[in-house]
Amino acid sequence: MKTIGNIKYGHSLLTDQDIYLFREGSHLRLYEKLGSHCMDVDGEAGVHFAVWAPNAKKVSVIGDFNEWNQDTHILSARMDSSGIWEGFIPGVKKGDLYKYAIISNNKDFRTEKRDPFAFYSEIPPETASVVWDLDYTWKDSPWMKDRHQRNALNAPMAVYEFHLGSWRKKKNEAGQFLNYREIAEQLAQYLHDMNFTHVEFLPVMEHPFYGSWGYQTIGYFAPTSRYGIPQDLMYMIEHLHEKGFGIILDWVPSHFPSDGHGLAYFDGSHLFEHADPRKGFHPDWKSYIFNYGRNETRAFLMSSAMFWFDKYHIDGIRVDAVASMLYLDYSRKAGEWIPNEYGGRENIEAVDFIKRLNLEVYKNYPGVQMIAEESTAWPMVSRPTFTGGLGFGMKWNMGWMHDTIDYFSKDPIHRKYHHNQLTFSLSYAFTENFLLSLSHDEVVHGKGSLINKMPGDDWQKFANLRLLYGYLYGHPGKKLLFMGQEFAQRAEWNHDKELEWEVLQQAPHAQMQRWVKELNYFYKTEPALFDNDFDKDGFQWMDCRDWERGIISFMRSDTAKTHTILVVCNFTPVARTNYKIGIPMDGYWKEILNSDAKEYGGTGQGNLGGLESSPLPSQGRYNSLSLTVPPLSVLFFKPERSQ
Repeated sequence: MKTIGNIKYGHSLLTDQDIYLFREGSHLRLYEKLGSHCMDVDGEAGVHFAVWAPNAKKVSVIGDFNEWNQDTHILSARMDSSGIWEGFIPGVKKGDLYKYAIISNNKDFRTEKRDPFAFYSEIPPETASVVWDLDYTWKDSPWMKDRHQRNALNAPMAVYEFHLGSWRKKKNEAGQFLNYREIAEQLAQYLHDMNFTHVEFLPVMEHPFYGSWGYQTIGYFAPTSRYGIPQDLMYMIEHLHEKGFGIILDWVPSHFPSDGHGLAYFDGSHLFEHADPRKGFHPDWKSYIFNYGRNETRAFLMSSAMFWFDKYHIDGIRVDAVASMLYLDYSRKAGEWIPNEYGGRENIEAVDFIKRLNLEVYKNYPGVQMIAEESTAWPMVSRPTFTGGLGFGMKWNMGWMHDTIDYFSKDPIHRKYHHNQLTFSLSYAFTENFLLSLSHDEVVHGKGSLINKMPGDDWQKFANLRLLYGYLYGHPGKKLLFMGQEFAQRAEWNHDKELEWEVLQQAPHAQMQRWVKELNYFYKTEPALFDNDFDKDGFQWMDCRDWERGIISFMRSDTAKTHTILVVCNFTPVARTNYKIGIPMDGYWKEILNSDAKEYGGTGQGNLGGLESSPLPSQGRYNSLSLTVPPLSVLFFKPERSQ
């Protein structure tokens, strides 16, 4: 250990093994070694700094502790050609602001960068990193012990997709955010009241532009400071766990913003991104694309994913924009992309990274889920890597979402010509482990709210939306609703405003909220609707061909075939009486849920709580039900022993 000026050299958190794994691209815990770490060295308290900047000729730490002077605390380059600069600065403490001042070998390019491994940052629009620790005494061990049961593929998953800044605002403080702790108490109670099982946060990672909703991530190891300190987010997650809710975080390894204090052109070279814009710049989002072929970049991203499981106890990651990672020609015209070594459009390096990422997550954190937002027909996204799959646990069913919303947006008089949009999803429903999402993407950028996508007068709009939700919960696959949809918010989502809670003073909105609450309860307590989501043996059409009257009917069952649910949907505003459906078993069928019930805003038509089957053959089955199917409705029946 030697001291030169205001900095000590010779002490390092990095071992030879760390350097080997970093350069190999297989280091999974870089956040323990790089960045800023408070410690004592030779009896002096201070902070150890380490940053990867292989193309730099000088790196210094600047901050409020040295009046942002680039000449007082200069880091030392390691002698192992790793490109890491490090040093211990006595007297620096938790809460101090800092950046790295970098002079590049590239024509003396100069820049000031936030720490890629910072645990905390100034509140945007300020851009400095903050020295911090992640000390926290967790109290969620009961959840962590049993969460494999809550997050299993055969468990119910009703996800509430959530944006921290616009769910609710502080009362009497115009436009002010709730902090993590305030959100924790209110959100846990709301999730409980509404019977959701999980909550998915739009990215909580630090982001400079609030209007990106977090998808332009700049802090891959730092929760946004807009809502509090890291320990506040830990409390929030712990509290939600204690109340029985799983936590899924959106995570963006596909691209990063071009802000000057971030990862872009970090040391005067294209360190994290590809140099060639045909591979390294995203035309849609005006952002940079990670270089998945660079081992150190892979280790950075792998460590980020592990970090949120390790330090924040999350239960799953939803990986954003996977399609943009898989295809070299994603959103590009001919001549704007570079084929792979075999002349194809597949990004081989990204595919390899994704497989390794999923393999390591499931190996290190059994009981969690990796979920892909993947919008193409890439095969085996949610199949294990050893079978040739990408290794995700689940995949968003974007095809179902687009077809279904398009169908529902049509006037019912025309729906019979588009009946296949309802039934097509079942031709591929079991090729992946699908999560059915009605997400934030469907209520932004001029698309309007879900309720306003529905045709007809106001009554028909609400009836259609109740039907859509009932169809969602009956259809195989896990479920996701974006906040505000559960009470039919009328306005398109605006991240600058809180949800339209005031509409709950109006009966149709309160009745919609009650419908979703009871759908969630029925779903998560009825094994037929979740236990066998990903196996075709858990689904059986009763009738998918009655396009003329706009009715479909199907059965769901659990793996053991001890629970059965019949689902009947009428997509027209015409009530059908004496509607015959062939069924595989006789007896009494109880009407469990009816979206046309008056308590949900319907007309009150139905089957008086249930009905007995008849020994009259229909549709190739020996028994049948003669139903009243209300207009624009979904009915759920459960067989009971005859009295």
